[in-house]
Amino acid sequence: MLRTNLSTRPFYNERGVHALLTVAAVIVVALTIFNLTQIGLLYSRQSQLNRQAQADETRAQDLRARASRTRQLINTKQNAEMSEAAREANVIIGQRLFSWTDLLNGLATTLPDDVRITSLRPRVERDGSMVVQMTVTGRSVEDIDLFISNLEATPRFSEVFAREDDTSEEGLIQAIVQGQYADIP
Repeated sequence: MLRTNLSTRPFYNERGVHALLTVAAVIVVALTIFNLTQIGLLYSRQSQLNRQAQADETRAQDLRARASRTRQLINTKQNAEMSEAAREANVIIGQRLFSWTDLLNGLATTLPDDVRITSLRPRVERDGSMVVQMTVTGRSVEDIDLFISNLEATPRFSEVFAREDDTSEEGLIQAIVQGQYADIP
């Protein structure tokens, strides 16, 4: 058996190579078409998502503005309600912490012999200060003035004055005395 090639040009089997190249070219073309369609789909999807994101951002800005306006309205109302509630709570606390014993002991030490207290009413002002208003009777205006001076000499009372005075049927001087009271522990 003879194994030598006697032809002038060697024989190469090019059909297999051409078939492989054709198959590879078809695969490359198919992949290119698939990639181009995917790129087109992704671009259209991205533009759709961009439009949706822009619409969502506009809606979010609108909602933030509405929420801010609502918060301002609520905060104004809540602040007014909260300050009123705090004032009421402070009044209640002030009334609870108010010592009647200390007040009455202080009045007893400053009360002249010829002056009597006929009514007594403490009240808490809006600013939290305590005002004591009392109706007193005395034999003379000088006795009531002495009582007012004695009250102002104590550290618990300030700005004490007689709001009005009148003479009763018995000939006694009746006056409404008012002053700032500090419940000092």
